[in-house]
Amino acid sequence: MELHLHSHRWETRAPDWAAAAVAGFAAGAVLMVLELFWSTFGNASPWTISNRIAAIAMGPGVLQSAGGDDFSITLVGIALATHYVLGIAFGVILAAIIAPFHLDSSNGMALLAGAVFGLVLYLFNFYGMVRFFPWFAEMRGWAAVAAHLIFGMATAVMYRQLEKRNRL
Repeated sequence: MELHLHSHRWETRAPDWAAAAVAGFAAGAVLMVLELFWSTFGNASPWTISNRIAAIAMGPGVLQSAGGDDFSITLVGIALATHYVLGIAFGVILAAIIAPFHLDSSNGMALLAGAVFGLVLYLFNFYGMVRFFPWFAEMRGWAAVAAHLIFGMATAVMYRQLEKRNRL
């Protein structure tokens, strides 16, 4: 096995945008299932996260009017749309990082890149964006970190599998 010392240098290489969008969409679905699964182990309603995500698009008034954790088909629909749009956007951003640095050269490298991206995304969402969406501050914790790590890794590996470019 030969060692490629300079194999992860930046070079002009466009990502496969369709693969990035599909990977972000699919990983967003994985994240939503995990969030729903983990809510069953706590005392929280399974609709709490959906209502908080819907409040990103609809404003914080939704949380007071919906009780914060009650079921509403409208809120769940808006939460799904918001979640998937964000998943696609973050999938595209991750692909824009992976492609020029050849971080898709192996599954291990893709997993590492995805994990780092997921951790940065967690910090961005729960410490940076909290000034605009303060209702996410109380959701900080190991479950959110794990979910974001899994999102990043799933997105990176799915992108690697779906992209059409020949890997160097």
